Amino acid sequence: MAHLQQSAIFTPGVVESIQHKAQTGLYEMRGFGTLRQRRWATFDDLTFLPCSLTRIPLEGYREKCSTKTLLGTRYAKKPIELDIPVMITGMSWGALSYNAKVALAKGAAAAGSSNTTGDGGMLQAERENSRTLIYEVLPSRYGINIHHMRMADAIELTIGQGAKPGTGGLLLGSKVSNRIAEQRDLPIGVDQRSPARHPDMLGPDDMIIKVEELREATDWQVPIFIKIGASRVFDDVKLAAKAGADVIVVDGMEGGTGASPSIFQEHTGIPTLGAVCEARLALEDCGLYGEVQLIIAGGIRDGVDAAKAIALGADAVYIGTAALIGLNCNKPLYLEDYEALGTAPYACHHCHTGRCPVGITTQDPELMQRLDIDAGAERIQNLLHAMTLEIQMLARSCGKSDVHHLEPEDMAALTMEASAICGIPLAGTRKVFGR
Repeated sequence: MAHLQQSAIFTPGVVESIQHKAQTGLYEMRGFGTLRQRRWATFDDLTFLPCSLTRIPLEGYREKCSTKTLLGTRYAKKPIELDIPVMITGMSWGALSYNAKVALAKGAAAAGSSNTTGDGGMLQAERENSRTLIYEVLPSRYGINIHHMRMADAIELTIGQGAKPGTGGLLLGSKVSNRIAEQRDLPIGVDQRSPARHPDMLGPDDMIIKVEELREATDWQVPIFIKIGASRVFDDVKLAAKAGADVIVVDGMEGGTGASPSIFQEHTGIPTLGAVCEARLALEDCGLYGEVQLIIAGGIRDGVDAAKAIALGADAVYIGTAALIGLNCNKPLYLEDYEALGTAPYACHHCHTGRCPVGITTQDPELMQRLDIDAGAERIQNLLHAMTLEIQMLARSCGKSDVHHLEPEDMAALTMEASAICGIPLAGTRKVFGR
């Protein structure tokens, strides 16, 4: 009797993908982020080494552990000071609903953190509800407004993002509502594809001029961030530092997106763990580690990931997908709407369709109302607070009175790959693999 045996290469998902392309002549498009169950080194491959005899831990209720985070000290006259090292990354009004953007702004403000505009310009209500707002300047220049830029607390010049480095953003026509079309100066209901690069930049030397333009536009008051998708991180970080960045954002391949060809989410860029290590090495190599601040993004899920990123060299972390999950993304509500999309809670990556069952990634007025702004803002505040407590707990256990004092020697590697990437001894040995 013959045994049923599936191919390990041509899995059911691969077969379905090939047949879809054969039927339509189109590549696959979706939102969310990487979905494949592949194995690469992640923050889970590191473990903290709390105090025992060699160091003294701090008491949680009697001894302070500072989380104050200062960004933009290199050139800006007004650096950003945050209460916590966890920030909300750029997600556009367009990719996200009005309610989602305002909830993120209010929640971040209540937690003493920041939020970022994303592509498509600034939503006025976002500025009104933000404590610290970072204005993102992307290749599309959609919705760019010098007056709005001057209202921001920092400018983020985005070269690329982790979910889709080397290509532009997408906003499918189902999300280009009347208001979004007016803000971005686009035709209503037509798919929008952003350029892959800035129209006035053909290389890193041009970026120096662009950074100077942004500084002059904001009277040298606010920090200039440069954001890159993690690919050739070592060289890119040095070039961004040379261009005059106050802060460099490195977004790893686990980062999310509202819409992208799925091949970019699965087969481009390098993982966040490797990205933070290369970024720190790059800044050390050019003598700017500590002078240029580093923000790490891409699949940060909790305070543990954040603490490990900080220990490896980050000054702060961005969260995006985790924040949307905090707003109820993939929560088992409105099950019939998930079913209509051909998916289910915990497996939904249909952000690009504009039919988000919980009102986050949609411009449909009825769906949008399912996300209550104040309730969503409270959940974001709670999430940021809980993540900060987790970072503090780990820092105190390692004897640190400031979360920014965490360092690589506070951890051990659980795999040879993580040891080689991070330059940290493998647990149970004194050996750093790869050296």
